[in-house]
Amino acid sequence: MLVFVASDKGGTGRSVTSCNIAYRSSLKGRAACYLDFDFGSPTAGSIFNIKHAMSGVTKDGLHSYLRGECGAPERIDIWGESDRPSLRIRPPGAANLTLIPGNEGGSEFASDPNISRRCAELFQKLNGQYEITFVDLSAGRSYATDIVLAATAMPIVKKIPTRWLVFHRWTRQHVRAAATLVNGKGGILDRGEDCGHDRKDLEGALRFIRTAVIDPRTKDLIGLRPSQVSFLQECDGDLIELSSRLRVGRTRLLGSVPLEPLLQWREQLISDNDVYDSKIANRETLTAFQDLAGALVDESAWGVV
Repeated sequence: MLVFVASDKGGTGRSVTSCNIAYRSSLKGRAACYLDFDFGSPTAGSIFNIKHAMSGVTKDGLHSYLRGECGAPERIDIWGESDRPSLRIRPPGAANLTLIPGNEGGSEFASDPNISRRCAELFQKLNGQYEITFVDLSAGRSYATDIVLAATAMPIVKKIPTRWLVFHRWTRQHVRAAATLVNGKGGILDRGEDCGHDRKDLEGALRFIRTAVIDPRTKDLIGLRPSQVSFLQECDGDLIELSSRLRVGRTRLLGSVPLEPLLQWREQLISDNDVYDSKIANRETLTAFQDLAGALVDESAWGVV
C-alpha cells in the first residue's frame, strides 16, 4: 500500500502525525517505509532522531535519486540507527521501519517523464518489500504532488492500493485550505484526473485528518471561564457546519489527533514510555495514533462517499 500525506499549509502536524502512524504500524507487525518527499524541508529524520539526517542527507537522498544522480536512495533502519535509546532495539513483534530521506539543502523541482518514471519504479520496488509506504509531500500545491500523481498513473504502479491523507488543524482557515487543496480548481482531484486517474477512485482513496483538536466537552477545560467554554463550543459547532459544507466533514474523516503539549514543544515519536512511565505525553494522543494506524488498513473505512 502507498500512503500519500498532504496538507495545504505548514504547521498542520502532517509529518509528525504520519511518522507516528508509521511507527505504530511497525509496532503492529506491518513493515513500514517512510519517504521524505517534503523537498523544501526534508526533516523527517529529526522526528525519528536520526543524527546524520536531521535535515536530510548530504548525498544519495530522494532529490539525487529522482534526478538520476544516483542509482538508489539511502535507506535508514530506524530501529538500528536512531539516536533515541527507546528506538535502538526493535520491540518483539515489530516489523521493519525504514526512512528514505531527502537531500540536505534540497529544494522543490519540477517533474518530467524521467523523474516520474524513476518515482514509479521506486514505488513498485518498495511495495514489494514493505506493507505500507508513506510518502510525506511538501505542503500546498507542490511539485512533489505532481510527481507522485504522474507516477501512480503509470501502469507499473496503477494497481497498487493507495491512500491519501490530507491534514488540517481544526480552524476555519485550515478547513478551507484543506478543502481547496483537494476539491478546488487545480486541486488534487483535478490534477489527478489530468494525469489519468479516475476521479471517483481517487476521491474514494482520500480522507482527512484533523490535528490539534480541543474537545469543547472535555474536563480538561476546567480552568477556563464559563464564557470561554461557551465560545469554544460555539466555534466547534461552526467548524462542524463549515467542514460538512466544504466536504471535509465526518463522512470523509479518518480520525482526529487532540492538542498535545509534547508535540507543541518537540515534534517526536510518542512511545508507550512517554505516556505510562515518564508521563510527558497524553494517553489520548497515543490512542489517536493507534486508531489511525488501524483505520488505514481497515477496508470499511474507505470507499467513495
